Amino acid sequence: MPTRNDLRWFPQGQGKQVARLLPPELKVAIRGRKGAPAQSNLSSADGAVFVVDGTNPEKALARLPDAALWLDLYRHARRTTGVLVLSARLPNRRHTLAAVAFARPGRSGFERLELARKLVSEALKPGVAKLCCHVDGLAANEAGEWREALVSAALAAAAPMPTHKAKTPPPSDLRTIEVFGARAADFDATVAAAAGNHLARWLTTLPPNELHCVSYRRALQELARREGWSFRFYDERALARLGAGAFLAVSQANAHRGAGIVRLGYRSPGRGKRARVGLVGKGICFDTGGINLKAHKGMYLMHGDMQGSAVAVGTLLACARSRLGVDVDCWLALTENEIGPRAYRPQDIVRASNGVTIQVVHSDAEGRMVLADTLALASREKPGLLLDFATLTGACVNALTDRYSGAFTNRPDLHARLQEVGSESGERVWCFPMEEDFDLELECAVADILQCTLESKGDHILAARFLSKFVAPGLPWVHIDLSAAEHKGGLGHVPTEFTGFGVRYALRLLSDERFMAQVGKRP
Repeated sequence: MPTRNDLRWFPQGQGKQVARLLPPELKVAIRGRKGAPAQSNLSSADGAVFVVDGTNPEKALARLPDAALWLDLYRHARRTTGVLVLSARLPNRRHTLAAVAFARPGRSGFERLELARKLVSEALKPGVAKLCCHVDGLAANEAGEWREALVSAALAAAAPMPTHKAKTPPPSDLRTIEVFGARAADFDATVAAAAGNHLARWLTTLPPNELHCVSYRRALQELARREGWSFRFYDERALARLGAGAFLAVSQANAHRGAGIVRLGYRSPGRGKRARVGLVGKGICFDTGGINLKAHKGMYLMHGDMQGSAVAVGTLLACARSRLGVDVDCWLALTENEIGPRAYRPQDIVRASNGVTIQVVHSDAEGRMVLADTLALASREKPGLLLDFATLTGACVNALTDRYSGAFTNRPDLHARLQEVGSESGERVWCFPMEEDFDLELECAVADILQCTLESKGDHILAARFLSKFVAPGLPWVHIDLSAAEHKGGLGHVPTEFTGFGVRYALRLLSDERFMAQVGKRP
């Protein structure tokens, strides 16, 4: 187990708790209200957002309070800039800041979240402590989905992010969201997903001199204590005893001996047999590329190469907060990928904990190395489903851009539902092929498998095929290559560049009875 002495290897100040490593709790009350908001409701609120039927905008606006104001704004906007979102101060005693968006039937989950983010950004300004949300003129099921999108966008916008400015920006003033036409209980899963997404984004945003693998492990231990989870840390000595040579090849370049694999455990309340899920996350706290050193542009955001682990632990938090009836173990591979005289090199041959030998080709393919041993250890527990997250390959970004993430599985019968849940949740994934003949590219004359190829062709698929060698035969496994982990200007309902993509998706996936039943059946 690492000690305080491990911190001496970090530059001055980096070993100290110079910033809060876990985010502050977002304390926003969700209140359900019957019917539609009256003038009295709006005059007691600081902000309001409306989604109305876009098939007949003028008819829809005529149903709103202060209809004449909205109709005038709409007609002016239609003549000049076009109409996406209308905003105005209402003529009441509080001068409530309000915004209206137009929704056409059949919008996708992603489109709802995107429009909700834009709408909320108009109304959730400094000083807005109470926000009213109302959806009017849409079918009941669609109206419910729009209300959920508005609450998700408001919670994401209100969630604070780490800052180091001398003059600290003021936090969001939001304290209450009133949702008309709904009950507060309708948003329990939304609030849980928001907490998990906030945790993932916060951790990823922290600079690498604050969130390194030693401080990260301590933060996770504090989180486990707070949430009532089990906690275990496999340090380098323990991993050596387990034969985890792939992980140790990457961590050996570190000037400290604080790297390792964290295992967190959540057990669902109640009795009876429950599904067991293993979550796995890539936690490279900074990736230099190693011997195959990255260029400066490619290295600039590499403190975010641990976002897979942040999404995994964020998903664990969302499962626990929603009291999901699933037992979850979360395995996080924490290390840096440094350059130095001890760094692993191309042509090195190492043995993973399941006995598979690997010939190293490129030191910047470290993510699949640490995941190899982590997946192998998680597989030993024989969960009903293994789900991993990693910012793994540039090839996946090249294939999908940073708007989708890639999904891979050893169960092709799951493809349709994996993509459907992505569409429903608004965090979209695309399933790639990974038939066995791809393994021909990774054949090696001197070891069981090549780490990667010298070319980048199809590297996202080959990385998934590589990882599959460390998943126990017959164990259902899904791998998410987080190509949507970063998106300038935000993505969906999330307004920040680091998106925390995957928490919302995974909670919806693990809550989906149809998917979980399908996982439990042999293909």
